Amino acid sequence: MTLIVLAGPEHLDGWAKLRHALWDEEPVVAHREEAEEQLTVPERFLNLVALHDGAVVGFAEASIRHEYVNGCEDSPVLFLEGIFVAPEVRRQGLARRLVAAVADWGRARGCREFASDAWHDDRDSHAFHLAAGFAETERVVYFRQEL
Repeated sequence: MTLIVLAGPEHLDGWAKLRHALWDEEPVVAHREEAEEQLTVPERFLNLVALHDGAVVGFAEASIRHEYVNGCEDSPVLFLEGIFVAPEVRRQGLARRLVAAVADWGRARGCREFASDAWHDDRDSHAFHLAAGFAETERVVYFRQEL
Protein backbone atom coordinates (compact mmCIF):
# COMPACT_ATOMS: atom_id res chain seq x y z
CA MET A 1 0.00 0.00 0.00
CA THR A 2 1.20 3.47 -0.82
CA LEU A 3 0.76 6.03 1.95
CA ILE A 4 0.43 9.78 1.54
CA VAL A 5 1.99 11.72 4.41
CA LEU A 6 3.19 15.20 5.22
CA ALA A 7 6.77 15.56 4.06
CA GLY A 8 9.37 15.82 6.77
CA PRO A 9 13.16 16.07 7.00
CA GLU A 10 13.43 12.29 6.68
CA HIS A 11 11.94 12.50 3.16
CA LEU A 12 14.18 15.24 1.77
CA ASP A 13 16.59 13.05 -0.21
CA GLY A 14 13.91 11.06 -2.04
CA TRP A 15 11.70 14.10 -2.49
CA ALA A 16 14.59 16.14 -3.95
CA LYS A 17 15.36 13.40 -6.47
CA LEU A 18 11.75 13.40 -7.67
CA ARG A 19 11.70 17.21 -7.81
CA HIS A 20 14.76 17.00 -10.04
CA ALA A 21 12.99 14.47 -12.27
CA LEU A 22 10.17 17.00 -12.72
CA TRP A 23 12.27 20.18 -12.88
CA ASP A 24 15.67 19.15 -14.21
CA GLU A 25 17.08 22.67 -14.67
CA GLU A 26 18.44 22.68 -11.11
CA PRO A 27 20.69 20.10 -9.45
CA VAL A 28 19.29 17.74 -6.83
CA VAL A 29 21.09 19.61 -4.04
CA ALA A 30 19.29 22.85 -4.96
CA HIS A 31 15.96 21.02 -4.92
CA ARG A 32 16.76 19.60 -1.49
CA GLU A 33 17.54 23.08 -0.14
CA GLU A 34 14.31 24.53 -1.55
CA ALA A 35 12.23 21.66 -0.18
CA GLU A 36 13.88 22.02 3.21
CA GLU A 37 13.07 25.74 3.21
CA GLN A 38 9.41 25.04 2.36
CA LEU A 39 9.14 22.81 5.41
CA THR A 40 9.82 25.86 7.59
CA VAL A 41 6.64 27.64 6.40
CA PRO A 42 3.81 25.10 6.93
CA GLU A 43 1.16 27.82 7.09
CA ARG A 44 1.91 28.74 3.46
CA PHE A 45 3.11 25.48 1.89
CA LEU A 46 1.73 21.98 1.88
CA ASN A 47 4.28 19.31 1.04
CA LEU A 48 3.05 15.76 0.69
CA VAL A 49 5.01 12.67 -0.19
CA ALA A 50 3.79 9.27 -1.29
CA LEU A 51 5.62 6.38 0.34
CA HIS A 52 5.76 2.83 -0.98
CA ASP A 53 7.68 0.39 1.19
CA GLY A 54 9.25 3.41 2.88
CA ALA A 55 10.58 4.96 -0.33
CA VAL A 56 9.39 8.33 -1.66
CA VAL A 57 7.62 7.56 -4.95
CA GLY A 58 5.62 10.75 -5.41
CA PHE A 59 5.06 14.24 -4.13
CA ALA A 60 2.69 17.16 -4.31
CA GLU A 61 3.57 20.71 -3.39
CA ALA A 62 0.94 23.39 -2.93
CA SER A 63 0.75 26.91 -1.62
CA ILE A 64 -1.78 29.50 -0.65
CA ARG A 65 -1.47 32.44 -3.05
CA HIS A 66 -2.88 35.82 -2.11
CA GLU A 67 -1.79 37.63 -5.27
CA TYR A 68 -3.78 37.44 -8.49
CA VAL A 69 -3.83 33.97 -10.02
CA ASN A 70 -4.61 33.79 -13.74
CA GLY A 71 -8.08 32.41 -14.39
CA CYS A 72 -9.26 32.83 -10.79
CA GLU A 73 -11.73 35.26 -9.29
CA ASP A 74 -11.09 34.78 -5.58
CA SER A 75 -8.32 35.18 -3.04
CA PRO A 76 -6.65 33.37 -1.47
CA VAL A 77 -6.21 30.60 -4.05
CA LEU A 78 -4.90 27.13 -3.45
CA PHE A 79 -2.16 26.53 -6.03
CA LEU A 80 -0.68 23.20 -7.06
CA GLU A 81 2.97 24.15 -7.46
CA GLY A 82 4.14 20.72 -8.52
CA ILE A 83 3.17 17.06 -8.58
CA PHE A 84 5.12 14.02 -9.66
CA VAL A 85 4.71 10.28 -9.41
CA ALA A 86 7.56 7.91 -10.22
CA PRO A 87 6.97 6.03 -13.49
CA GLU A 88 6.99 2.61 -11.83
CA VAL A 89 3.94 3.45 -9.67
CA ARG A 90 1.88 5.46 -12.15
CA ARG A 91 -1.62 4.49 -13.29
CA GLN A 92 -2.65 3.45 -9.78
CA GLY A 93 -4.57 6.60 -8.80
CA LEU A 94 -1.76 8.02 -6.71
CA ALA A 95 -1.71 11.45 -8.39
CA ARG A 96 -5.48 11.76 -7.90
CA ARG A 97 -5.06 10.88 -4.23
CA LEU A 98 -2.38 13.55 -3.89
CA VAL A 99 -4.59 16.15 -5.60
CA ALA A 100 -7.53 15.22 -3.34
CA ALA A 101 -5.37 15.62 -0.23
CA VAL A 102 -4.17 19.02 -1.46
CA ALA A 103 -7.78 20.09 -2.13
CA ASP A 104 -8.82 19.06 1.39
CA TRP A 105 -5.98 21.14 2.85
CA GLY A 106 -7.00 24.19 0.81
CA ARG A 107 -10.68 23.88 1.75
CA ALA A 108 -9.72 23.69 5.42
CA ARG A 109 -7.89 27.02 4.96
CA GLY A 110 -10.85 28.77 3.38
CA CYS A 111 -9.83 28.54 -0.28
CA ARG A 112 -12.67 28.33 -2.77
CA GLU A 113 -10.53 27.98 -5.88
CA PHE A 114 -7.77 25.51 -6.73
CA ALA A 115 -5.41 26.45 -9.56
CA SER A 116 -2.35 25.13 -11.31
CA ASP A 117 -0.40 25.77 -14.48
CA ALA A 118 1.60 23.95 -17.13
CA TRP A 119 3.85 24.87 -20.02
CA HIS A 120 1.89 25.61 -23.18
CA ASP A 121 3.33 22.57 -24.97
CA ASP A 122 3.22 20.03 -22.11
CA ARG A 123 0.34 17.92 -23.35
CA ASP A 124 0.91 15.20 -20.75
CA SER A 125 0.46 17.77 -17.99
CA HIS A 126 -2.63 19.19 -19.70
CA ALA A 127 -4.16 15.71 -19.86
CA PHE A 128 -3.31 15.05 -16.22
CA HIS A 129 -4.90 18.32 -15.07
CA LEU A 130 -8.09 17.65 -17.02
CA ALA A 131 -8.29 14.09 -15.66
CA ALA A 132 -7.74 15.43 -12.13
CA GLY A 133 -10.77 17.71 -12.43
CA PHE A 134 -9.17 21.01 -13.44
CA ALA A 135 -10.60 23.07 -16.30
CA GLU A 136 -8.44 25.13 -18.61
CA THR A 137 -9.09 28.84 -18.07
CA GLU A 138 -6.74 30.67 -20.42
CA ARG A 139 -3.48 30.48 -22.34
CA VAL A 140 -0.84 33.15 -22.03
CA VAL A 141 2.51 33.71 -23.66
CA TYR A 142 4.77 36.14 -21.81
CA PHE A 143 7.20 38.48 -23.54
CA ARG A 144 10.07 40.60 -22.29
CA GLN A 145 12.58 43.11 -23.56
CA GLU A 146 15.85 44.17 -22.00
CA LEU A 147 16.22 47.88 -21.42
